[in-house]
Amino acid sequence: MKTTLLLFSVLLLLTACHVGPEYKAPLVPIPDTYRGADGSLEGAENGLTIGDLEWLEVFRDPVLQELIKTALTRNHDLRIAAERILQARSAVTISRADLYPDIRAGGNYEYLRTTNNGATSIPTGVDEEQEQWSIFGDLTWEIDFWGRFKSATDAARAELLQSEYARHAIIQSLVNDLAIAYFDLLLLDEQLEITRRTYESREKSLELVRLRLEQGVTNKVEFHQSESLVLQTAVILPRIEQFIEQQENLIRVLMGDNPGPIPRGESLLAQNRTFDVPVGLPSDLLGRRPDVRRAEQGLIAANARIGEAKALLYPAIRLTALGGLASEELGDLIDAGSRIWSIAPSITLPIFNAGRLRSNVEITESQQREATLIYLQILQSAFREVADALIARQKREEIRIRNELLEASLNSQVDLSQDRYLGGVTSYLEVLDSERDHFTSELDLVEAVRDELVSYVQLYRALGGGWSSAQEIATRGPQATESSPEDGGESPHGE
Repeated sequence: MKTTLLLFSVLLLLTACHVGPEYKAPLVPIPDTYRGADGSLEGAENGLTIGDLEWLEVFRDPVLQELIKTALTRNHDLRIAAERILQARSAVTISRADLYPDIRAGGNYEYLRTTNNGATSIPTGVDEEQEQWSIFGDLTWEIDFWGRFKSATDAARAELLQSEYARHAIIQSLVNDLAIAYFDLLLLDEQLEITRRTYESREKSLELVRLRLEQGVTNKVEFHQSESLVLQTAVILPRIEQFIEQQENLIRVLMGDNPGPIPRGESLLAQNRTFDVPVGLPSDLLGRRPDVRRAEQGLIAANARIGEAKALLYPAIRLTALGGLASEELGDLIDAGSRIWSIAPSITLPIFNAGRLRSNVEITESQQREATLIYLQILQSAFREVADALIARQKREEIRIRNELLEASLNSQVDLSQDRYLGGVTSYLEVLDSERDHFTSELDLVEAVRDELVSYVQLYRALGGGWSSAQEIATRGPQATESSPEDGGESPHGE
C-alpha cells in the first residue's frame, strides 16, 4: 500500500512535464508610421487616437445613435456570435475536466439461484439461492504526464478568446456598416430632393417655352427639347424612390427587424465630418483591432494543438481505483468486514499505428505555420486599410471642395444662359446643356459629401474603433431600447 501511494505521489509531481512548444509571438514587420498620415494626425497626445473614440462621439446624429443601439441588441449575427461564445466556454470546461479524476458512485443488488441439475453439483452447505448487496465508488484518472490535456485546455481557451474577438469584430462591423448604410440613405434623400426640385424647375421652363411657342417667339424643336428634360427627370424620380425603400429595408434587417421605414435625423450636409484626433502609431493596431487579436488567438490555439498531438506519441499512464462495501445481508453492509477496494495503475505505449500519430503531429505543425501566415496577412491588411482610409479621407475632401466650386459655377451659368435665351442672344440648346450639367453637378456634390463621410467611417473602423463600448449594449440581449423605432417612424418624404 505504501509503495502504491509513493508511486502515486511521484506521478503527481511529474505531471508538470510538457512536450509541446512554448508560444512565442511571431516577429512582425511593423512600419514606423502610416503611409498618408500627415504630421497633425500621426502622433497621439495622452495615447488617445481616433480608434479610441467611443462610437457615440463619432456618430453624433441622435437618430443614428438609436438605430445603432437597437441593432446592437437585436442583430441576428451578434446573437449567433454570442451563442458560439457559450459553446466555446463549455468546450473549455470539457477540456479542463480531463485534467482531473473521473469519480463515480453507485450501488448494486444481485439475486442468484444455482441449479442442482448442472454438470457441477452445488457443494454441501452452499445455498441454492444467494443475494449480494454492494455500494461502491470508483476512480479513473489518466495522469497528464506529458501535458496533453493541459495543451488541449490551452487551445480551448484560445479558441474561446477567438470567439470573443470574433463577436467584437461583428460589433465593430455592425456599428460602422449601419452608419454607412444610414449615410447612403441620407444621400438618396438629397438626390430625391434635388431631382424633385429640378423637375419642378424644368416644368416651369417647359411652361415658359410653351407660351413662347404660342406667341411665335420660339419653335417646336425648342419646345420638345424642354419637354425631354422634364421627362428625363421624371424617369429618375421613381428609381430613387425605389432605392430609398430598399435601403430602408436593408437598415431594418441590420437592426434585426422586418422591412419597414426608417426615421431621419440630421441631413447629409449637417453630419459631422471632422475629427481633430490623431491616428496614432501602427503598433497600436495589434491591441486594438479585434480581427488581429482573433488571428493571434488562432495562432496560440494552433501552437497548443502541437503539444496535444505530440503527447500521444508517449506512454499513457492511467490509475483505476475502486472502493466500497459488499455483503450478502443488507444489515451487514456497513460492517468492517464488508469493505472492498482495489488500485490498478496501468501504462500503455503506442508501438505501431502506421504513422497515424506522427502524421497528426505534422498536421498540427503545418496548421501552426498556416495560422502564423494568416496572422501576418491580417496584420498587413490592417496596415493597408488604414493607409487606404487616410488617402481616401484626404482626397475625398479635395473632391468635395472642388465639387462645391463646380456646382456654384454651373449654377451661375444656368442663370446666365436663361437670361441670354430670353434676350434672344442664344438658342435653347445652351440652356439645355447648362441645366443638364448643373443637375449632374448637384448630384455629384452630395455624393462627394457622402464619400467624405464614409472615408471617416472607414478610417475609424480601420483603426479598430466602434466596438469597445458597444459591446456593453450588445450584452443586454434582444430587448428593444426605449426610443428604438418599432415602426420605423415617418419618412420626411411621406413614404
